[in-house]
This record gives sequence, C-alpha cells and structure tokens, in this order.
Amino acid sequence: MSAPSDWPAGYELRNLSEVDSTMAEASRVLNGLAGPCWIFAKHQTAARGRRGRAWSMPAGNFSASLVLPRAGSPAEMGLRSFVASLALYDAVRAVAGPEARLSLKWPNDVLLSGGKLAGILLESAGEALVIGIGVNLVAAPGMTDVEEGALTPVSLKSETGTEIAPEDFLPHLAQAFAFWEERFCTYGFGPVREAWLAKAAKLGEPIRARTMREEMHGTFETVDAQGHLVLTSAEGRMSIPAADVFF
Repeated sequence: MSAPSDWPAGYELRNLSEVDSTMAEASRVLNGLAGPCWIFAKHQTAARGRRGRAWSMPAGNFSASLVLPRAGSPAEMGLRSFVASLALYDAVRAVAGPEARLSLKWPNDVLLSGGKLAGILLESAGEALVIGIGVNLVAAPGMTDVEEGALTPVSLKSETGTEIAPEDFLPHLAQAFAFWEERFCTYGFGPVREAWLAKAAKLGEPIRARTMREEMHGTFETVDAQGHLVLTSAEGRMSIPAADVFF
C-alpha cells in the first residue's frame, strides 16, 4: 500500500495486515533501508513492550515502529523518546481536540486524564534506532495486566469519545514526528526539552523513581540537558538517567 497523500516527505511506509511484531519486522528490514521508515500493522501476534513485557493489542488499537537508519550517537538515540512523546501528544491533540487532558510522563508515556494512553519503546541496532509506539485508541488493558503501582490504562475512545482507525491515526503521528525530528536535528535538544517540560506530568510534585537496584523519592524538578530525570530531596539533588517513575 502506498503512503497517504498527507504523508511526510522522506519517510517510507511499509503497511502490513499482520506481523508477529513491528519491532521484530523493523530489525529484519533495517539494513536495506535508505532512510526513515514507518512499519505499520493492523494486527500483531507477538507485540511487546519495555523489558520484553507483553503488549496487549486489541483490534482497533494502534501500533507501529519507526526505523531511523542513522540516528546519531547513543545519547542522541535516547533523546528520541522526547521527540516521539511530543509527536504523540500533537497527534492525539489533532484528532481529539483541545479538550483532551493530555500530559507527558518521563521518560516515554503519554497520559490522558491522568491514565496511560500510549507508550514508547526504543531499541538500538548499531547506528540504527527503532522506535515502537502503541496507543490505546479503542480499548485499554485491565489493571491485572500491568505491574503494581502503574497508572491506570485508558483509551482515547473511553476518555474523549473520539473514534479513529489506526491507519487514519498514522499520518497524524508521522507528520508530527517529522516536525519534531527536524527541530531536534536542526536545533538540538533545547527546544524539544522546553516543549516537553511544558507538557510534563507532576512537574514540581513528589514522585518515585525505581531502578533495578533502588527506589528514590523526591520532587520532580526538571529534565536536564541529557534527558535525565532530576529529583530534589532532603538528601540533595539527583540526576537519574533511566528508571520507572511512579506517582
């Protein structure tokens, strides 16, 4: 299937009816790509999230992966989570309207009415980066399907009444990503960081950050120039490169 007429220039589209995982498909084709490529599938039989967790993929929900064959240094790759978050925010805003209560949760979740609407997964392969994106357009997993302490999953339909097919949501997301990716490549992380912080959930409020070895409590002060979470507590100021955040 060819790309829609409103598709961003310079981005390829591979449209599949079914695949095991768009992330897996991305890893299979990335060496043959000349430029960025979106891989979209209406149905995934083995979708996965962060740390290999299963990703619930009911019919009508959105899932796709974007391959960036040349994504820069490892540090630049990591900052793409902010680029993708802003793109998701703008795409959802475009289809749901200004009344939708959207916010961004560090490092890579999009929230709607305080619940988790969408998630982002980054995987590197040499110079290439694969960005996996899932959005609960019509249905959300139950609390038994998420880890303890996680935010309640929500869907776009249940929270706003908005109904949109995954294939119609994709061009909105592709356009928004192309916009923020161009800003990132042209001006660096600064403008992306400022835009992300303006939409950040719980900024200035107490949160918990859990790594594989410890859990830290503090006030969410900012995101620094490296994309690290900065917490302040009675013990001092902490810069955290990677963690799961709980409210």
